[in-house]
Order: sequence, then structure tokens, then C-alpha cells
Amino acid sequence: MNLNFRFAIASDLHIALSHTIWDQPRRFHLVEASIPALELVLEHLAKCDLDFLLLPGDLTQDGEIDNHVWLTERLAKLPYPVYVVPGNHDVPQAVGNELVTGLSDFPAFYHGFGYDNVNQLYYTHEILPGVRLIGLNSNHFDQSGKQIGCLDQQQLDWLQEVLATAEDELVMVMLHHNVIEHLPGQATNPLGRRYMLQNAPQLLEILSQAGVQLLFTGHLHVQDIAQWQNIYEITTGSLVSYPHPYRILNMRSKPNGKQVLEVDSHRITSVAGWPDLPEQSRERIADHSFPFMTKLLTSPPLSLPQEEAVQFAPDLRYFWADVAGGDAELRFPEFPTPVRRYFEAFSSDSGSDNQATLLLS
Repeated sequence: MNLNFRFAIASDLHIALSHTIWDQPRRFHLVEASIPALELVLEHLAKCDLDFLLLPGDLTQDGEIDNHVWLTERLAKLPYPVYVVPGNHDVPQAVGNELVTGLSDFPAFYHGFGYDNVNQLYYTHEILPGVRLIGLNSNHFDQSGKQIGCLDQQQLDWLQEVLATAEDELVMVMLHHNVIEHLPGQATNPLGRRYMLQNAPQLLEILSQAGVQLLFTGHLHVQDIAQWQNIYEITTGSLVSYPHPYRILNMRSKPNGKQVLEVDSHRITSVAGWPDLPEQSRERIADHSFPFMTKLLTSPPLSLPQEEAVQFAPDLRYFWADVAGGDAELRFPEFPTPVRRYFEAFSSDSGSDNQATLLLS
């Protein structure tokens, strides 16, 4: 296999036209900056000779039709192909209405951005000679109407059929929910597991048997690259929350025939109204951190009493922002040993969440 190409990833855009923005005091992310931030990304990407762009979900603030229409019209003007999948915010309800998209409506809005069949929520394309992209829908509504991250059996069966015919191709898979843990205990922690695909082990087994090595996800708003066996999952932080990242990736062939994926991350540093966007955004997260950190401290596995949690929470003011930025080196020497070990375990063990070179077998 001899493949050389370049592509980009921008995730969790949360596009919000001004008339659709609603005030949520506890909201971490700055949807007010969504459109100018995206325009800056596209301005940079115009100079990068891209082969394609991936957008792994949460394209809109909360599935507003006006926001979907604006985004599709903007993406249609780009000189390179764009491929999308739905995030939980894009399809907040199973059945849409005159204002908000329902789950089954999504492919019709994004016809031509991966979706050829408007009646199917997943797709596959040979996007370059020898390169296959599979876009999956990880949004599901259970019998009670609750939205969860899951792949239904019909989609899994379809995936296995596609992979069985993808011989001598480099296969890349994109979906919104995380498949591999990016945080300690993410799959079991009550605050972390909602970002995980509920049947992640089943998907990983299917991909492993087919030799798939590359997964691209979003949802968590964190810069991280995780590995399970020979599978890498690259999750990209949100363009509207700290550190406002996007990625440019180069696939190249080595002389020995192996493929190398070079991951290079970039950040939006300012937009109109936010001259120091990362610092202002980091402070916004910090200002909203106390309830979240208190809940994390009182939840398993620490399960601290409320009175102890409120004592530790102020010292964790920047914890989530540091984790979201990737490559975190966290130290809390003043904490009791169990608490210190728990939070320091969120440190990056590889230092390659933002810049990485991945050797594919």
C-alpha cells in the first residue's frame, strides 16, 4: 500500500446563528464564537492543499434547522470534499419539527457530505484510491425516548458486510461518541460514560478482526489520542471550547511500505469580541467549574462527603480545561493520597495528544 494524502478534522462546531443562541448560564462552550472560529479554520485550510475534511458531529448548537442550512451552504462552497456524521446535539429528538432536526432527517440535510442515501444514517465511500471512509451514526433513542450512544444491530451487520469487502484498502471510521476510553474509568464513571458508545467492545472487536486501525470521534471536547490493541482513536476537542483546536493530518508511505499518520494540531487564538480566545475560554470553564468538580468528587470512585468536596473543588478550578487541552501534566501534592492519585491519573502518559506520529501496521 502506497498512500500519500492530507486531510483535516474540526469537531463539535456547535454552529449557532445569532438569532438561535439561547442563554445557558452553566454552558462551558462559546457558541457565540462558532461562526467566526469556523471561518478562520477554513481560511487556514484553504492554504493547505487538502484532500478532504472530516467533521465528527455536533455540527450545530442544538439541531436548529437554520443552523444546519447555514452550515451546509457554507460547506458546499469549499473546494474539497467534506464528510460529516451526526452528533447528539444535531439530532436532539427522534422526530423533528419545523425548528429542529430529528434523527431520520439528518441525511437529507447533508446529502453530498457523505450521505448518498437519505434514508440511511450511515455510509461508506472510497474517498481516494485505496482509502475507504465509513461514517457511522452513534445516536440512538431507547424505548423511553432517552438519547444514548449506541450502534443498532442493523448498522453493525451492515458494517461487517462493508468490512468484508474492503480488501487492500486503508479503512478509516468516523462517529461521534468515544469508543476507546480517553479518561481514567470513562466507561464506568457516571459523568464519563455518557460520552462513550454503550456497545463499544462489540464495535472494537469487529474493527480489530477487520484490521481497521483509525477511528475519529468528538463529543468529549478533549484533545486526546487513545489506543486499544492496534486501533488508534483520535478525538478532537470542540472548536467552541478551550483550547479551540482543529487538526491537520498527513498520511504518508514509508520506504518499507508501512503507512505513517502525522497529526498536527492548531488552535484558534482570537476572533472578534474575544481578542484572547483561549485564555478567556479557559477562564469561562474555570468560573463554571465548581459544581462540576464537586459532583466529580462526590461521585464514584472517590465518593467524598459533600463537605470535603467543597474544600477540594476550588483547587481544581483549571482541571477540566487542562485535560481538554491535551498533554496535561497534573500535580496536586497538597491533596490526600487517594484524591491526589485519582486526579493525577488524568495526566497524559504519552505527550502526544496534540502532535503525534502514528505507525500503522
